[in-house]
Amino acid sequence: MHNHHLSIPLVSLTAVATTMIMLACTPSQQSEQNALSTPPVLLEAKKKPAETEQDTRLRAVTADDSITQEPLHKEHAARAIPSVPLYEDAAMPASTTYGAAVSLQSLRAPSEPVNRENYAHFDDNSVKLVAEAPVSTFSIDVDTGAYSNVRRMLNSGRLPVEDAVRVEELINYFSYDYPLPKNSKQPFAVTTEIGVSPWNPATHILHIGIKGYDVSRAALPASNLVFLVDVSGSMKSADKLGLLKSALKLLSRQMRDEDRISIVVYAGASGVVLEPVAGNESAKISQALDALSAGGRTNGAAGIRTGYQLAEQSFIKDGINRVILATDGDFNVGTVNFEALKDLVEEKRKSGISLTTLGFGTGNYNDHLMEQLADAGNGNYSYIDTLNEAQKVLVDEMSSTLNTIAKDVKIQLEFNPAVVAEYRLIGYENRALKREDFNNDKVDAGEIGAGHTVTALYEISLVSSNSKYVDPLRYSQALSKEAPHKNELALLRLRYKQPASSTSKLIEQPIQTADIENKLDKTSERFRFSASVAGFGQLLRGGKYTADYQYDNVLELARNARGKDAFGYRGEFISLVNLAKSLETSRVKG
Repeated sequence: MHNHHLSIPLVSLTAVATTMIMLACTPSQQSEQNALSTPPVLLEAKKKPAETEQDTRLRAVTADDSITQEPLHKEHAARAIPSVPLYEDAAMPASTTYGAAVSLQSLRAPSEPVNRENYAHFDDNSVKLVAEAPVSTFSIDVDTGAYSNVRRMLNSGRLPVEDAVRVEELINYFSYDYPLPKNSKQPFAVTTEIGVSPWNPATHILHIGIKGYDVSRAALPASNLVFLVDVSGSMKSADKLGLLKSALKLLSRQMRDEDRISIVVYAGASGVVLEPVAGNESAKISQALDALSAGGRTNGAAGIRTGYQLAEQSFIKDGINRVILATDGDFNVGTVNFEALKDLVEEKRKSGISLTTLGFGTGNYNDHLMEQLADAGNGNYSYIDTLNEAQKVLVDEMSSTLNTIAKDVKIQLEFNPAVVAEYRLIGYENRALKREDFNNDKVDAGEIGAGHTVTALYEISLVSSNSKYVDPLRYSQALSKEAPHKNELALLRLRYKQPASSTSKLIEQPIQTADIENKLDKTSERFRFSASVAGFGQLLRGGKYTADYQYDNVLELARNARGKDAFGYRGEFISLVNLAKSLETSRVKG
C-alpha cells in the first residue's frame, strides 16, 4: 500500500488565504488592504498578524492526508478573555475597529477628568467612659454644605468619599418642629428627648434641639451685602458661574430699597464691577451679573480683601453686614496657604462683617477651605448644586442665612456616672472644644441665624445596659448608691453671646431619667427622622458603630417619620437613601 501525500504549493495557499480575507472585507477595507505594502507590526511579539482559521486548516492538510483539528487559538480553547493587540500608532491599520485592536494614542488620552476635590480628613468621635471623661464640649454648627454635596455625588452615580460626610450637617439640613422661644431676650429655646437607638436597642439616643426666634423678611434690619464672585478660568461651566449668576439673582430680587448690594470679582486680580446700589435696583444688579465671564487664575485672597474693604465702606450700623463668597474654592495664586487664609478672615471678622460661603462645581471643589472660611468668618456654609438649593438657602431661609441672632454658641454636657456608663457624640468632629473653652469668651464658636434649628445627638449606654464598648476599670472606685442627683441623666449647659456683645450668657437645664422612652415608636417624629438621617450618615462613613443596621432600616424609619414635608426635602432624602442602597457594593457570593 502506498501512502499518498497531498502537496499544495505555498504560493497557492497564500493566494487562497488572501482571496478569502479580501472577500470578507468591505470595499473600503479592500482598498486600504491593497494600499498596505507591509503587514502591521505587533508591539507585543513583533510578528505578522496571527494566521486565520483557513490558514491553519490548510497547513494541517499539507502535513497529512487526514485532516487533524488543531486548536486555532489557546484563548478560544480555554474560553479566556482574549488579549487585545496593541499597535504602534503609525503601524495600526486604518481598517482597525474597536475590539480588534487598540492604539496607544487612544490609551494615552485621559478617559475621565482629574478629580482634585479636597476634603479634610477626620475620624468618627470615639466612645467615652463617663467614669473617665464625664464632660463633653463642642461648638454648634448650622452649616448644611455636606448634605447637598453628598446629594450631588449620589445623583452622579457614586457613593461619596467618607470625609465629605459630616453627619451633623446632614442632620441640620432639615428643620424640626421645636418650640419657639418666648421672647428675644433669650434668643433660642432648648428641647431634649431620650429614646431607644434604632441601630442598637440596648443603647439610647439623647436628642438635643435648639430653635432660634424667627424674624420675618419685612422685619429684617437693613442689609449691606457684597457679592464676592470668582470669575477665574476654573469657573467656566454651567454648574459654576452659570448657576452662580442665577443663584445671586434670586437673592437680589428679595432685597429692599434700604438694602445695599455691591459686586466684587476676582481672578488673577480683583476689582469692583458694581458699586453699592439700592437693593431694589434689580435690573442694574442683574446686568452686572450677566456681564461676568470666566478666565484667568484664582487670587482668592485678593478678592477677600477687596470684598471686605467695600463692605466696610458701606457699613450699616445695627444692620446686616455680610460678604457672600461664591466660588469653587480653587485658589492658586496669591495667598493660597490654608491657615493664612483662615487668619485673614479671622482678622476681618473683628470689623463686624460676617462671611457666608457658597460652593459651586465639581472636579476641583475645595470643601475643606469653604467650610473653614465660613467658620472663621462668623458665617455659614452651603453648597449649591441646583437652583432649587439656591432657592432654599437664599430665599426660603434668607432670614436664617443672613441675620445672626446669637454668636459663639457652645454646648456642654456633664453626664451622671451613676446613670450613664458610656457616650459618644454623633458628628461635630471638627467642632470639639476643650472643657475649659466653654467658659472662655475668647474662644470662637458657631452662630445661629433667625429661625434656625440646630440638632445634636448622643448615643449613650446606661449603667444598666448590657451593651457597652469599653470594659470598666478593675481598680476604679465604686459609686455610692446614694450618689447625688440620681434622678438626673445629665446636666446640659449652653453659652451664647448676643450679636453685639462680647460677654456670654449661660443656660443650664438638667435632663431627667424619667424622660427616657424605651419604645422607638413612642418617640416623636423629629426624634425618629433625625435618627434616620444620623444612621444614613454613619453608614456612608462606614457604619463603625451601627452594627447590622442597613439602608433598608433607614428607609423604614424615615418613611414612618416623614411628617409634614412642605418643600419635599424629606421625600428627596428617602430617594437618596434608596439610591445609596443601589450604589452600595454587594458582597460577592462564593
